[in-house]
Order: sequence, then structure tokens, then C-alpha cells
Amino acid sequence: MLRHLALVSVVAFLGSVGSAAAAEYGTPAEAKAMLEKAVAAVKADKARALVMFTKGESGFKDRDLYPYCGGPDGNFTAHPTLLVGKSLKELKDKAGKPLGEEVYAVARDGSLAEVAYMWPRPGQTEPVAKVAFVTKVDDQVCAVGYYK
Repeated sequence: MLRHLALVSVVAFLGSVGSAAAAEYGTPAEAKAMLEKAVAAVKADKARALVMFTKGESGFKDRDLYPYCGGPDGNFTAHPTLLVGKSLKELKDKAGKPLGEEVYAVARDGSLAEVAYMWPRPGQTEPVAKVAFVTKVDDQVCAVGYYK
């Protein structure tokens, strides 16, 4: 009986450690849901939505998840760091992949595409695999990425 209780305790502890680690980062489902919410916000009021994305307001910043957008000129129109006004279209990942070009190439109004690339987690320097869900809404190309 005592042995069984100890085993149950160990399993419960390991399960809580695993879920705590998972809760530290956003999931693919959460990234997709945030992008869908971002699309609705852009459709409702594009200028306000882009400001909310940049400021991380109204649930548009959750752990390592956030939307970013680029305009028809290829420049960031929303991003939670200092990238607004800089070129999204010319952005390359940490392995040299033309990330921005691919984001623009796959973006379609009304559908989600995926772009895989290498990027450091926030606050880190070592690049890891990341996937962005990408779509087009109005004249904006928007994405939300999650780390694998």
C-alpha cells in the first residue's frame, strides 16, 4: 500500500512538472486561436488592432505568442519589439532562410499557411525550431508563431 502511494505521488509530480513546462510556452492551437482573434481585430478596426498587437494589449501577448503583421510595402506594421517600420519581407531567420519572403509568398486571405524557421525564444540567443501560422487580412500579412 505504501509503495503504491509512493508510485502515485511520483507519477503525479512528474505529470505536474510536464504540464508546468508546457504552460511556459504557447501551443500550436493557442497560436492558431490568437491569429484568428487577430484577423477579427484587423477586420473590425485595422489601425486599433495594429496598435494592440504592438503593445501586447487585449490578450495579444501570451507568454511567447504574439501576432505580427506587415503591410503592402513589406515593412512591419505591428510587432511587440522595435521592428515596426523595418522590413518584414527582407527578414531572414538565424540560419539565413528568407523568412519574410516566404511569409509573404504563402499568405492568402481566408486561409492559414505554415512557415517553419529557426529563431531564439524570447530572452535567449540560441535559435530553435519555430512555426508561424500566416494569413492575409485586408492589406496586412499577419502571423503568430509558436516554438516546437
